[in-house]
Amino acid sequence: MERTQLLERLASETFDLLVIGGGATGAGVALEAASRGLKTALVERYDFAEGTSSRSTKLIHGGVRYLELAIKTFDKVQLNLVRDALHERAIMLRNAPHLARPLWLLTPLYRVWEVPYYYTGLKLYDLLAGRARLQPAQYISAKGTLERFPLVNPEGLKGSVAYQDGQFDDARFNVELALTAAQQGAVVLNHLEVIGLLKQNGRLSGAAVKDRLSAKEIQVSARVIVNATGPFSDRIRHLDDPEAPPLLKASSGIHIVLDKKYSPSDAGLLIPKTEDGRVVFVLPWLGGTLVGTTDDPATVVDHPRVTEEEIGYVLRQVRPYLGDIPREAVRASWSGLRPLIARPEADTARLARDHLIQESASGLLTLTGGKWTTYRKMALDLVNYAVKKFGLAAGESRTEQTPLVGGQGFSADGAKKLEQMGFSQDVAEHLHRAYGARAQAVAQLAAEGYGNRLAVAWPYLEAEVIYAVRHEMACTPLDVLARRTRLAFLDTSAALGAVPRVVELMGRELGWNPDKAALELANAKSRILEAI
Repeated sequence: MERTQLLERLASETFDLLVIGGGATGAGVALEAASRGLKTALVERYDFAEGTSSRSTKLIHGGVRYLELAIKTFDKVQLNLVRDALHERAIMLRNAPHLARPLWLLTPLYRVWEVPYYYTGLKLYDLLAGRARLQPAQYISAKGTLERFPLVNPEGLKGSVAYQDGQFDDARFNVELALTAAQQGAVVLNHLEVIGLLKQNGRLSGAAVKDRLSAKEIQVSARVIVNATGPFSDRIRHLDDPEAPPLLKASSGIHIVLDKKYSPSDAGLLIPKTEDGRVVFVLPWLGGTLVGTTDDPATVVDHPRVTEEEIGYVLRQVRPYLGDIPREAVRASWSGLRPLIARPEADTARLARDHLIQESASGLLTLTGGKWTTYRKMALDLVNYAVKKFGLAAGESRTEQTPLVGGQGFSADGAKKLEQMGFSQDVAEHLHRAYGARAQAVAQLAAEGYGNRLAVAWPYLEAEVIYAVRHEMACTPLDVLARRTRLAFLDTSAALGAVPRVVELMGRELGWNPDKAALELANAKSRILEAI
């Protein structure tokens, strides 16, 4: 359905649920609600996953760090959170087999006593997963560790403990969540900002929204309004009640991307101890090496920037394990904000990322906290609460067994079929993993004259720009370069080089005049240079 038609529906219909926020949490709520027969709308002021949800460590996990804290503090609540997350990990891997995969993570150990400590802990991690367990944790000798991850510092190495977690493409997963919600009947729109909340007799009845693309304002009627805006939850709460006390603390996590030579394609590293007691990962990701993250108190801003001090911190943490990595080896970097439920005198690294549903006096439901892996559990809890509290007529939950759009009819040999059509191996594998069952539609566009690469060293095609506009609600060059493809997150220089062609292709599809195209070109370059 065209954007103008969706806007008309939004303005003319009354919805059971209006979800504010198009990240993992909001898109998850929209899918949960729509799939249960509730009339659902979702609005996102920027793009799906533009904030926190595209800036994760790309792991689907129960939380090894939280398990360690739970054991040390005898905290049964945190232990149950880990168990729930491991259950959700299995669901994500099953429902999006193209976007998610199991990945081995090695923890290199340099003291003899560390071997039984970490091995026992990771065996408990397996035990908590139950039937959702991946491959069992194992001890690997020093020689075996170097064979699996050749760049690990061999001096004094006693071996490593290896375990499996899930890895995924967070932004594409988020986009497909939104598309699947739309497939289930939800009205889903990005670049639509809530500028006010509407009330009747002291109770919420809808929202005033502004289309950031056309500047048009409309009013949306809804029985229930869900605030799923992550780190920005307090901003929406203050539209409802300017005196509402803060609910969240924000924590910043930065990541850097290096060349793929710094990691093998099938294994990552978990660095268990850093100079300030945190955890850092070194992971293969989409043809590069992802390293992160930090965990520091932060101010909530729309597009947080990465500082040189933060990049230096990350490089310093991996030095004892991988040696000196020069600053110029950093191809890209970004910063994301985590929404942590505030507790007085608590360090942000020690706040359990469990979620919270809060109802205001006027009926605003705020869903916040949590982490990527538990997005579906959060959505399920919220919709169950709304159904019970507001008397909504909803069916049973089906999201545990609902594959995302690219996972519907997914074939494991899809990449081979694309190679047989003439695509190079790297392009075939990329299309297969990014689009799943929909890869053939992108391949057809490539065959129609859009088969050129957007950047020489990367597998992204011009066809993906066209597909993103026509079928994935991409409206700006960064929608394409940062979230439909991941080029801006992988290689800043390559993304900058691709901007003119992306603007040209999108301009044709969307009817941009020269002034509009020039503005989009300038905006995209500026954002990429500012680390997205």
